[in-house]
Formats: sequence, C-alpha cells, structure tokens
Amino acid sequence: MNREYIEKNIKNTFIDFLSADEFLGNTIVLSKAQGPYVWDINGKQYYDAIGGVFCASLGHSHPRLVEAARKQMETLTLSSPLYTISDKALELVEKMSAVTPGNLNYIKTFSGGSESIEAALKFVRQYYKQTGKPDKMKVITNYLSYHGATFGAMSAGGSPRKGRFEPQMPGFLKAYNPKQLRDDFGSWEETCRYSAKLIEKMVIAEIPDTIGAILIEPICNTAGIITPTKEYYEIIRGICDKYDIKLIFDEVLTGWGKTGDMFAAQTYGVTPDLICSGKGLSSGLMPLGAMIADEKMGEVFDGPAESEKFFMHGHTYAGNPLAAAVGMEVISIIQEENLIDNVRKLSPYLFERLEGLKKLGIIREIRGKGFLIGVEFNADAVPNKTYGSIGEALKRTAPKNGLLMRINPDWFAIAPALNATKEQLDELCDKIEASVKDALACR
Repeated sequence: MNREYIEKNIKNTFIDFLSADEFLGNTIVLSKAQGPYVWDINGKQYYDAIGGVFCASLGHSHPRLVEAARKQMETLTLSSPLYTISDKALELVEKMSAVTPGNLNYIKTFSGGSESIEAALKFVRQYYKQTGKPDKMKVITNYLSYHGATFGAMSAGGSPRKGRFEPQMPGFLKAYNPKQLRDDFGSWEETCRYSAKLIEKMVIAEIPDTIGAILIEPICNTAGIITPTKEYYEIIRGICDKYDIKLIFDEVLTGWGKTGDMFAAQTYGVTPDLICSGKGLSSGLMPLGAMIADEKMGEVFDGPAESEKFFMHGHTYAGNPLAAAVGMEVISIIQEENLIDNVRKLSPYLFERLEGLKKLGIIREIRGKGFLIGVEFNADAVPNKTYGSIGEALKRTAPKNGLLMRINPDWFAIAPALNATKEQLDELCDKIEASVKDALACR
C-alpha cells in the first residue's frame, strides 16, 4: 500500500476518536499479529500492550482459537436466533455457568459489550414490569464511566464524548466517580466510602420505587483505571438489597481473568445481579459478548406462550455458533493452562516494575488489579508547549519505540495477555520506560 492509497481510503472511513489528519500524521496500518505482537504493512513490530482494545487476552492468533474457529467453520457458522439455537451456543452457556459467580447462570450471548449492556438495561426494565413494579426504570451510573457506543449504552455512560449526541435517552442518573472526589479526603478509603454513601442519598432523593438498577464498572477504564475499594462495592450491594435495585457489573473490560479472577466480582467478593461481558471472552478473535443474569431473574421470563413473558429482545448474531466455539476454547485455555494463577503470580512483579517509573518524578499513582493497570502522571508534568502533557507526547514516542498502549493526556493503561511470561513483561516495561523518557525529552 502506498501513501496515496492509504490517504484516499482513510478519507473515506474514520478511525475511532481521531481525525483523519491526526491519524495520517502518525499512521499505523496493521497487517499481521501473533502473541503479544502486531506488525504494520512496513514490517515494523509493536508490542500490543492492550490486546487491541483490551480484547486479545490470550494474545493474538492463539493457535487453539484459530483451530477452534476453523473446525467450526466446517460445520455451522450461523443459526437463526428466531427459530433455532445451535449446539455450540448451548455448550457455551453451560461452560460459562460453571465459572460465573453466585447464581448468575441465565446467559445470552451477543456480538459484543455494547449489545450486552443494551440487553441488560432492557432485561431489568422488563423484569420489573413483570414483577409488578413498572416504575422502577431509572438507572444510576457514574460520571466518567464508559458503557458502550450504542445509544442506550452511551446514555448510561458518563464520558464527555457523548456531548455531541445530546439529547441523551432519559432515565439515567449520574453519581460522582470516586476519582472526582479523591482530593477532598485524606485517603482513598474515605473517598470510596463517601462516594458509595452518596448513591444511597441519590436513591432516596429520586424515590427508591423508581430506581431499577445501578450500573457500574468494577474498574473504570475511561477515568484512568480507577480501582475502588472492596468496601465501596459492599456498600453499593447493600443499597441494592435494601431498596430492591438490581446491581449490574459492566465487566466487558474486566472479565475473563484480567483482575486475577474470572471476574472482578470475584476479586472484590461482591456478587451483582447481572454481569455484562465481552472483549476477552473471545480473546478478540470473534465478536462476542454476553449478558449474564441471576437465574431467579431468568425465572420471571418463563411461562406459557400466551403469557408472552419471554424477553422481548434479540440480535441477528446472538448465540452465533462460530463465536461460541471460540468462547468455549478461551475458557478451556484459561482453565487448562492455569492462567489465573499466572496473573496472580506475575501481577506483583509487573506492579513492582512499573513502580520503578516513579524515579522519573512524574508519576502520581499506579493502580489496578491483576494484569489491568493504569499509571497516572502528576498534574504538573508538562513536557513542552507543543504537546502540552506527558500523555500527548507519549502518544508519539510509544509507537516509535514499538509500543501500543491506551494513552490519555494524564494517564496510560496496559493489559498484557494472561499468558504473558516474565520475560515478556520485562520487555513491555523496558519499552514503557524508554517511551516515557523520550516523552520527557520532547522539549
């Protein structure tokens, strides 16, 4: 591909959250991937530190996943979710049920995280209509959160990105993210405690009988890998129990091993009523997500045909057998290769290596769980007038050093593959340190 060809076709599409001009000023067109690495069309290798977009949790092109997809392609790649269900979809439901927390065994798979969020929101509304509480339709979420790009999921989110699409769908209430209040308290524990208790005040002010769900990311990505305390979730769980509110964990990012457990719900020891899943469930090989609900909620949707209690929701690729075959293999690999143990074993080492960045004098905080980690810069760590912040400079220097990460003006995030070795983590941290130093040198 020559430059003219790339420019012509980039102008006819769009890169997520980037202008064409900005992308063409730092163009990366990928053509190959294997393990933790990707290569561009010029043959340059990059360490993919976030697995695409926090998806490739087993690395790219894992041979067992490729084989699972190839084998399924020879038998069945699509089944109509209107009139049928595939054998693989049923097998995936059973396999997922064996590893989900509590009684979260009512499962429907979709094409990704946004679809799973949309399904959960509708599921809760229909649930309350069928249990005699039709006014319980409002949903409390956090500012700075991100729950997906479709209209309902976007309205649920608290990201400033949605401002261009106002007005939003009604029925969503925003609570303060603990990050927004942390400088008002002496400790992170106090901040989280106060933030959680504020949610109960919101519930009371809005009338509990109108609140259907609290939707929250166990670790908030777009706010900078914000990692609340266990007590924060215990308080919120208590609020939900007290006022008959369903707790939804958006585990699209955190699910399937990243936090040192299959789900962050298990890491925190707090079981929600629903989990929304995606990304790592297929390790990025196929579009796949899932809504996972407590089986007692599922019972409300069971009844004779004439009652029409069934969930009034569907998608063309729901229960897709090809994606299901890949999802099953992902779970098998995590279990058979003891990858949860690998994350637990190497996570302290990874945090220790990243702590070494503090010697540069620009790091405010390192946070996260397992292999999902965020690094925040000091507010006054500005490299020069051209880039304005370390983060903006890092967006240029990291790719030059063969490194792809999630980078914001004041923080960056990594999520190495669950099967990463100590040597691969060393390589990653060496690249991060070199890139941060180069960013500081941009003067």
